[in-house]
Amino acid sequence: MIACFAFITLSACAEVEIPVAVRIANATPAVSVTARGETTPVGTANADAADDPAIWRNAANPAQSLIVGTDKKAGLYVYGLDGKTRAFLDAGRVNNVDLKEGVAIGGAPGILVAASDRNDIAHAKIALFRLDPATATLTALGKVDGGAGEAYGVCLGRDAGILSAFIVLKDGTINQVAIDANSATPSGKIVRTMKLGTQSEGCAVDDRTGTLYVAEEDVGLWRFDARAAGSTMPTKIAAADGKNLVMDAEGLAIAPVGDKDGYVLVSSQGDNAYVVYKLSDDSYVGRFRVVDGVVGGSEETDGIELMLGDFGPVYPGGLFIAQDGHNAAAAQNFKLVAWDDIAKALGLPQ
Repeated sequence: MIACFAFITLSACAEVEIPVAVRIANATPAVSVTARGETTPVGTANADAADDPAIWRNAANPAQSLIVGTDKKAGLYVYGLDGKTRAFLDAGRVNNVDLKEGVAIGGAPGILVAASDRNDIAHAKIALFRLDPATATLTALGKVDGGAGEAYGVCLGRDAGILSAFIVLKDGTINQVAIDANSATPSGKIVRTMKLGTQSEGCAVDDRTGTLYVAEEDVGLWRFDARAAGSTMPTKIAAADGKNLVMDAEGLAIAPVGDKDGYVLVSSQGDNAYVVYKLSDDSYVGRFRVVDGVVGGSEETDGIELMLGDFGPVYPGGLFIAQDGHNAAAAQNFKLVAWDDIAKALGLPQ
């Protein structure tokens, strides 16, 4: 967050960064939780590298679920819930990641992973992969066009059986791309375009209500109609006001509850916190931070992910994952938090 102080002299207005401690002091109070686990650091050291996670839940054996995470300088990691690296795929500069289960891939249902590919910063691509849950490995399927501009965020949604990837370009353009991965070479077609005014990244789709959520970093949280035939006009849910949501507004995650209710979570990167809003009426619920405990806390978080449900004895009610921008002396990694701990701290139903 930048503040500009004007002086009576003719000198230019100076820009200084407001310290994190000041931003925290000015923000709405947040409750504290601790992580129960963490991933091994990404391979790119001394750099802003880890960025965004996605979760695959193993319904038959929840403790054997998998996490896919990006090293935006190098490629994609697959981790177990113990945090250990199961596999790495050199995919180059992939920024954000999402996945969907039960997608037709080459004639058979599978787990499709999509990543925003910015190897060419002038022209966005969506890189597609198959996740093999038995071996915890990724196989590259190909890339589809994401439109002119630098790829940033990506999220997947499904409406009436049609799979869409929403790719958020750095300038706030959002292209909805219809994906067909069922042939030997995947294809994609941009079916409509939406627009926010400035730099945007995090996004998530609620398939139940056909709603797309997008974070505009210095402005706030928005929602769109996610249906291909829907309106392209955004509705603001919350402003980055320096209180509840402190810019940059970064990663997004959804926790569906019942038919229409649940929560949308946003990384309030400017003050190392996470903000929770109610899906049914966009109301503010509360804020929390991940602080030092058995493992370190998380700061300056880019990507987040959340999935409710049984993930075994360590995460029985659900799993929240946050990228950690300051992982002590090691490279960046991802922190794993039990949803039960967050819900208890915020006084939410469990």
